[in-house]
Amino acid sequence: MNDIQELKDKREALLHELEKLEAGPLPFEAALESPEDIDRDQERALRDEFNARKRRIDSIKFEISRIDQKLHRREAIAEQDARIAEYISGMENWKADKEELLAKRESLNVRLEQVSKKAVEDMSKARQAETEAASAYARAVAWGDEEGEKNANDDAQKAAKNLVAATEHNRRQQLIITALEVELVTVDKHVMEAEEEYKKLERSALYVAHYALEEKWNAAARQLLDVGAKLYAAGSLIERDGIEFLKLNIPELGENYGHWQRSDMSELANYDVQDILAR
Repeated sequence: MNDIQELKDKREALLHELEKLEAGPLPFEAALESPEDIDRDQERALRDEFNARKRRIDSIKFEISRIDQKLHRREAIAEQDARIAEYISGMENWKADKEELLAKRESLNVRLEQVSKKAVEDMSKARQAETEAASAYARAVAWGDEEGEKNANDDAQKAAKNLVAATEHNRRQQLIITALEVELVTVDKHVMEAEEEYKKLERSALYVAHYALEEKWNAAARQLLDVGAKLYAAGSLIERDGIEFLKLNIPELGENYGHWQRSDMSELANYDVQDILAR
């Protein structure tokens, strides 16, 4: 944690310096307000001062940006267990929300299918009844069946009333269908939101894990390098040239991207016989 606090202190000092540089009057601009008061040498000196000041401001901003990156990474590593646990908890919540939403969507789909099917069937039956009544009436007229004509006419009137009622009912059913479709769109949006939030948390957790694994890699690489240094030292003492390490190239990850090579290992090979025998 000391290195984190040191970075924070350094950042604070740089911010203070930056504020002073940006808040103070710029000598070159101030001098240009009265150009008749300066000669060429003074103007050149003022320009140099202005450029130096600007370079320093740019340098501070860049350095603060680098510090922010280091702080972000180091704080994530220091708090990795708590952060990953928090992310996982959030992911589980969003997963549960999504499952609940999917169940609602399934229920809405079933109801929508039922209502749509019933609306079509009811209208079809009402139209069919009216058609059949009209056909019966026509047959009665054709055969001169007065009693059948009267009954068919009554059935036709009844079928017409039923069709009007069915049409009104169908209108209400269509409103329900539209409302169900709108609700489905809303649920789908919430499902997408749950998936996006889950992915965000998952990505954040993976970033923290990636930082931590980089440090594990570096620690393991340093251990390997230390073993290699002892092996290299032992080889030197028995007159072996260590040519097997000639192409050694172990990547260093994290803040300091680089490589450990044979030269790095040979620099660490300051072991005496007792150290080597202890392995």
